[in-house]
Amino acid sequence: MPNPKHSQLYAFSILVRKEIADHIRSWKFIILLAIIGLTCVASLYTALSALKNTAPAPNDPDAAFFFLKIFTTSDGTMPSFHLFVGFLGPLLGICLGFDAVNAEFNGRTLGRILSQPIHRDYFLNAKFIGALSVIASLFVALILFTVGAATLLVGFPPSWAECNRLMLFTLLTVVYIAFWLNLSILFSVRFRHTATSALVAIAIWLFFTVFYPIILNIVAKSLQPNTYASEAEIMQYQHAMLTLMRFAPSQLYSDGTNMLLMPSIRSLGPLHMEQLQGAIPSPLPLWESIKVAWSQMVALIACTIICFAASYYFFMRKEIRCP
Repeated sequence: MPNPKHSQLYAFSILVRKEIADHIRSWKFIILLAIIGLTCVASLYTALSALKNTAPAPNDPDAAFFFLKIFTTSDGTMPSFHLFVGFLGPLLGICLGFDAVNAEFNGRTLGRILSQPIHRDYFLNAKFIGALSVIASLFVALILFTVGAATLLVGFPPSWAECNRLMLFTLLTVVYIAFWLNLSILFSVRFRHTATSALVAIAIWLFFTVFYPIILNIVAKSLQPNTYASEAEIMQYQHAMLTLMRFAPSQLYSDGTNMLLMPSIRSLGPLHMEQLQGAIPSPLPLWESIKVAWSQMVALIACTIICFAASYYFFMRKEIRCP
């Protein structure tokens, strides 16, 4: 007799392959893939142009990390690679998740799928893993393409230290987009109409991208200490504003990527003059950079897990009738 556990895992693998195939063949993914691919090529061109036309500073601690600079440098005509990912990545996650559940429910296929001999949670897990596999494959391919093209153009490969930082940057990027994917899946579970779930997810993305910085600027001006404020009051004000900024997922991602791609950064917050006195500009080891941005990385992972747990909870309590 066949093992029930093996048959369940086989059914789950079929669901995952189906989700991957559906995403790859969808026009929304193809359009976003073309946009992200074009921006990747454009950012590579502008970065190489800027690095070619600008002489390195004599005391630049990041001078030895040429391939990391490709992802953070721009000639001013357009943003760098990591800024493009921070802007377009959420759209990719929302695009792959806003109709994950309610489209199946409206098409009356959800009941047919769950009437098969599979666990109910396998359906939601397959939706998430299928979309995440597509996202991870896409960004691994983009970063490998960027590094490979730069290697052919400059004539030397990246170092092991650069490779390790780029692998962690890729992992952090996948986690960041997974947050928006899980958020859109949550709205897909909660709302019946796909247009509603898409609009709510995009509205949240627009709020943190456009309106939240404007609100913070207003708050910063109202709380700004006067000219005669002490150093302790100024430091307290700066720490408070940084804390408010880190409520935005994009800021958490930006802090993590800056620490991974710019080894010379030694802190993500304000420093006292005593802390800067005698400091020698030098790149931090990888583990030290991770420790500086550890709280931001953990917060981003926690947000991703919370959104997935909420989606799981509401989906398992959802009433679904077979046709």
